[in-house]
Amino acid sequence: MLEIKFYGRGGQGVVIASQILARAFFLMDMYPQCYSLFGGERRGAPVASFLRVDKEQILLKCEIKRPDHMIYLAPDLIDGNEIRAALKPHGLILINNPFSKETFPELREYNRAIIDAFSIAEEMGLGNTINTAIVGAYCRANENIPMSCLEQAIEETVPAKVEANIEAARRAYEMTQILPKEQEKVAQ
Repeated sequence: MLEIKFYGRGGQGVVIASQILARAFFLMDMYPQCYSLFGGERRGAPVASFLRVDKEQILLKCEIKRPDHMIYLAPDLIDGNEIRAALKPHGLILINNPFSKETFPELREYNRAIIDAFSIAEEMGLGNTINTAIVGAYCRANENIPMSCLEQAIEETVPAKVEANIEAARRAYEMTQILPKEQEKVAQ
């Protein structure tokens, strides 16, 4: 079973991002289970969304505590201690990083993928809604979802600007920087 945890802020499209990926996995004959946590807060408040995927029906109905992958739409929500406590050792961290070429060296013991999803969304006229750029980057980092399934999932899930959203996913796929985990240096 693959477990993914999304972090972002209201208005970025965190919930829709998890729903798009759930739909893409479903189109691959997988069983997705998707849910979100947020309150009545307004735009900008922290939002978390969760996705489980398996080849068999998922009967588990509990919170994801040890995800395989963590996706950060808002880099200011990154908590290295939480990542170290929660992310599985083979895990992947996908980070939207619009500020610099910083690659989060403090997280080098994990596989990382970095994308500037804000720039892509802005270029495509999507404003601060970066969900389709993030899922495009995830497809590049994960390499288990065919782009054709992702594009169909976007068409079926995103309510507006479908072509711009598909193009945002394509651009993010091409522009994502993949950083494999670094092995510990052996003391001599």
